[in-house]
Amino acid sequence: MDAGKPTERYSPFRCRKEVCRTDPIELIGEEPLLIRVEGSPYSVVMRTPGDELFHAAGFCLGEGIADSPDDFLSIGYCRDLDPNVIEVRLRPQRVEKIGDILARRSFVSQTSCGICGKELVEDLYQKLAPAPDGFSIEIDRIYGCITGLFEHQHYYPRTKGSHAALLLDEALETVSFAEDVGRHNALDKAVGKAFMDRRLTEARLLVMSSRISYELVQKASRAGLSMMLSKSRPTALAVAMGQALNLTIVSAFDRLDIIVFCGEHRVLKD
Repeated sequence: MDAGKPTERYSPFRCRKEVCRTDPIELIGEEPLLIRVEGSPYSVVMRTPGDELFHAAGFCLGEGIADSPDDFLSIGYCRDLDPNVIEVRLRPQRVEKIGDILARRSFVSQTSCGICGKELVEDLYQKLAPAPDGFSIEIDRIYGCITGLFEHQHYYPRTKGSHAALLLDEALETVSFAEDVGRHNALDKAVGKAFMDRRLTEARLLVMSSRISYELVQKASRAGLSMMLSKSRPTALAVAMGQALNLTIVSAFDRLDIIVFCGEHRVLKD
C-alpha cells in the first residue's frame, strides 16, 4: 500500500502582486501512522510519510516504552507491509517493566492495517455536513483579517511561543478569540467561547496563526464555519478534506501573495 508522498502538487488560485492565476505549488504531505505495541493499537499520529521505523522508535522512547534500542525485539511494518502501520515488539522483561504505560494507551479510532488519508476524508465526509454557502469576502480584505489576529494576541509579543485562533462573523467582526501554547487548544478555546455564549452560529471565518492540518479542518467543519485563513500553507490532506467539505482554505503570507487552495467561489477578486 502507498503511504503517500512527502509532498504533493496542487494548482490553487493565486493572486501575487495583483496578478491572479492558477499556480502549481507543493504542499507538505500528511498521513496517519498507527503504532501498535505488543499486538495492540497504542496511538495514531499524523506525520509526513517517510522514516516510519525511526518515527516509531523515537515515539517509543518519548513515551517511556523503550529506554534503549535493546528493549526492542523488532520494529517493522504490519504483516500486510502497510507503511501506515508499524508493529513494535518488546523483550519480555521490558513488557513486565512498563505494564502501567501499556495500560494507558491513547484513544485509537483505526485498529487494523489499511488506514490512509483518503479513508480519513471519506470517514469525515460521512460524519460532517458540507459548509454552507452564502458567505464571501473580497480578496483585498483577507490579509487584514490575519493582521487583526496578531493585534488580538497578548502572549505572543512577550513570549514568541503561543498560537491563536480568531472567529469572525459575516461583517468580519470578532465573535471570539483565544491563545494557547497549542494550536488545537487555541481553536477549541475560541470555538468553546462562542459556543457557550450561543454565538457560534454567527461565526463564518476562522483565522489561525498556525499551519492548517486535517484536525483543524475537522474542528472548523464541526463548528459550522465556511472559511479558514492562515499565513502558513495547509497540508495536502487538509486541502483534500476542505474540498470534500466545501470549505474555503486560504493562505496569505503577505498582502500581495494570496493563495486560495479550495472554495474559490467565496473569494471575490474584483
